[in-house]
Formats: sequence, C-alpha cells, structure tokens
Amino acid sequence: MTEPLSQQGRELLDRDRALEAVEILRHAVATGEPSAPGLLARAYLDSGSWHAAAEWLGQLVERGHTEFAGRLGVALAELGDAARAEDALRLAIDHGELAAANDLAILLRAQGRPGEAVQVLIWAAEAGDELAPDNLVAFHLEAGDLPTAVEVAERYADDARPDTVVALADARAAAGRDDDAEELYRRAGALGALRAHTAYGGFLLDVRGDVAGAEREFREARRHREPGSAYALGRFLADEGRRDEAREHLVAGTNAGDRNAAEALAELDGVDPTDD
Repeated sequence: MTEPLSQQGRELLDRDRALEAVEILRHAVATGEPSAPGLLARAYLDSGSWHAAAEWLGQLVERGHTEFAGRLGVALAELGDAARAEDALRLAIDHGELAAANDLAILLRAQGRPGEAVQVLIWAAEAGDELAPDNLVAFHLEAGDLPTAVEVAERYADDARPDTVVALADARAAAGRDDDAEELYRRAGALGALRAHTAYGGFLLDVRGDVAGAEREFREARRHREPGSAYALGRFLADEGRRDEAREHLVAGTNAGDRNAAEALAELDGVDPTDD
C-alpha cells in the first residue's frame, strides 16, 4: 500500500518541521495509512505538543496498542501528570519496552525518589539497555558520588553499547583523567554513541578550553541529530556572542519541544522564561 501523506510527513519530521507535519499526518490517519498513527505521535512529541500527544497516545494505548505506552508516559510527564506518567511507563516496561526504564528513572528522581530511580536503572542496565548505564553514571556524578560513578562506568563499559563508552569518558573526566577521557569520547563518536559529539564538545570547551574544537563537535552533533544538540550548539554560539547564528538553532530546538532551548531563546530575546 502506498502512503503518500505519511511519506510527506516523515520527510518534514526528518527536516525538523514537526509542526508542519502534524496536519498532514492527521489527514494520513483519517485516510487509513498504516504508518500514520506512529508518525503522528512522533510529530506531536517532536513539536512539543504535549496535550495533543497525550490525548492521541492515550487513545492508542486504550485501544490496546501498548507499544505507544512509553511515549504516552513521556508526554504525561511533560504535562506534570506524574502519577499517570508512572503508570504508562511501567506499562511500557511490562510489555517489553526496556528503554522506558530511563524515562521512569528520570521521573522517579524528579519526585524525590532517587533510590527507586537507581534501582530501575540498575535493572535496565543488567537487562542490556543501551542508555541505562549512561544515565546511572550521570545520576551518581550529579549526586557527587564519584567513586560509585567510576565503579558503575567501568562495570558496564562495552564497545558493543557505545553510550557506555561516553559514560566512562564522563567518569574519567570527572576524576581528572583528561587524556583518557578524550580518547574515550573520540572512540564513542567513532562507535556512533547517541550523545558522543555533544559530550565531547562540552569536554573540549570546559576542560580543554578549545573553543574551535568544541564548535566542531557541537556542529557534528547537530549533523548526527543527537538529542539536545540544537540547544547545545545554540547555547555555545550565544555565549560566544554570535546571536543570529544561535537563534537559528535555538528556534529549531524550541520547535522540537526542547525546554532548555526555549529558555535559552527567551533569554536571548531578553525575556524572563519564568515570567507569566
């Protein structure tokens, strides 16, 4: 079956034009194109349309499409509905969506339940999830527990799971082993880790003071469409006084539902993001 509307919507999503994709994909759903429901969910999420996303994903899950439960949990968490978000994320995990454990851990920590969050991540890491070890190391580093962060990073480091290499690089950097960290960041990038270039860019800027190298890595992160890369590059350019260049990337991040990008864009425009 040909899916012309879904294909058009997919192309817009791949070009960071999620808001434009929404209406096209709504028509695709109405005409019964099989790929349309999932693409519409992606369009709502990518555009930060959390209310629409929660409503649409809730309908899908109610119809028995539990493969959408994890994304429903993300939308509900963004809306501040922690109880329903937790239920949706646990439903996703129960139906084999291991990656939902990462979102659940973030939610639990935000609710002041760090012990439960760590246990969820340990379980997911042991089960083979790609991102759980990285998040687990980040949790320990943010808590100021460097020895545990290093222990966890070393335990799970595995080239077959490239993001664990980024986690080990972060731990090495936190421990002051800069040369080891840099080598690991480069290896992670070669292996295709999800946030390798963003993390390496931050390291080059904050630790090495290498502004040109940092910009190169942030731009590479954008090329690879790493999560949060629009904000990272936009923030970097803004801090360098390159406001017009920064705006382009912060707008892209804002349109993709990145709250950090939205706050940075408001700051660039001289608006207090906390001012209602």
